[in-house]
Amino acid sequence: MQPSQPRGKLKVFLGYAAGVGKTYQMLCEAQDLKRKGVDVVIGYFEPHARQDTIARTEGLEMVPRRRVEYRGTEFEEMDTDAILERNPAFCVVDEFPHTNVPGSDRSKRWQDVDVLLDAGINVLTTMNIQHLESLNDHVWQISGVRVRETIPDWVVQQADQVVMVDVPPEALINRLLRGVVYSQEKAKRAMENFFQESTLVALRELALRQTAHEVESRQDSLTAAQAAEQTSPHAGDVPAARVDRILIHVTSEASAVMVIRRGKRVADYLHADCFAVAVQERAKSNSLPAAQREAVERHLNFARNLHIETRLLQGDDVAETLLEFARLNGVTQLFLARPKEGHFATFVRPTLVHRVVEMARDMQVMIIAQRKRC
Repeated sequence: MQPSQPRGKLKVFLGYAAGVGKTYQMLCEAQDLKRKGVDVVIGYFEPHARQDTIARTEGLEMVPRRRVEYRGTEFEEMDTDAILERNPAFCVVDEFPHTNVPGSDRSKRWQDVDVLLDAGINVLTTMNIQHLESLNDHVWQISGVRVRETIPDWVVQQADQVVMVDVPPEALINRLLRGVVYSQEKAKRAMENFFQESTLVALRELALRQTAHEVESRQDSLTAAQAAEQTSPHAGDVPAARVDRILIHVTSEASAVMVIRRGKRVADYLHADCFAVAVQERAKSNSLPAAQREAVERHLNFARNLHIETRLLQGDDVAETLLEFARLNGVTQLFLARPKEGHFATFVRPTLVHRVVEMARDMQVMIIAQRKRC
């Protein structure tokens, strides 16, 4: 019987905006590998007419792209099957968050990369911080841009290395003005929108914090593994450390997506277990409008895609059902959306949030407000 193929290693070059040099740095590493005699190919490269970056591809083998027709137009996508057949040691894949053309075998490029990794191929790839799913609301607040192509946090967390490629915002703006990043016309539009200095400074700070978190998480995992190997037979005598568990309340409201992102991000930072729980009131279960049922299921699916454990509970009282589940599962933090009712309605009839806060004296309740841009 043949031994199973070891999974390939993933290295992510992370930036905070286009033009910081992620692809250039990735290609420099590919050239270094080639000089050392390592079999490396380019699976996908997006030049954006940047001559310095294009020059770094010289001498590197490129796997031809696959042509896909969609609604009468021909597009080019990475040919995952051709890369698997070529079976290099390393593959360079630009633009990790890219959404593939409808009709492709997989909807996202990160899913194609996962196939390569499963085949034992090491992958070098690039992405910007604004494509991380848990930061979607934060990035919108900073920039006014709602990023549509996102990557679940767990995908990046599984990377073997995350390296930040950094330049100061002033230097990036200077590159933009010199036409290094975009054409002059496109650069002018960019500086009026996403490339304002205050936005770049905030995004850079996010990227620095995220990279530090990724490094710390990997170090913590290594330390834990080493400690487990050295555990004495009497380690059970030592009191166990407190384990955080987070519960996210899922509803049909649009704000549920924001609450899910926030709760998952906190869970990742705390290395905590995470549940996303929706509650159907038994008395209303048969009369609930189809649109609301579909919205709840859509939000639960969103949570599942982020690798959050989900539950759909039934109960006579939503607050009591939530708290019963929380206590049975050792939940330490509850995440709920801020209610829409005004002060008068709250005074006359306490909201779910007020009831949970009153009843959950043994756990922390986080009330997430729907922020609006000024």
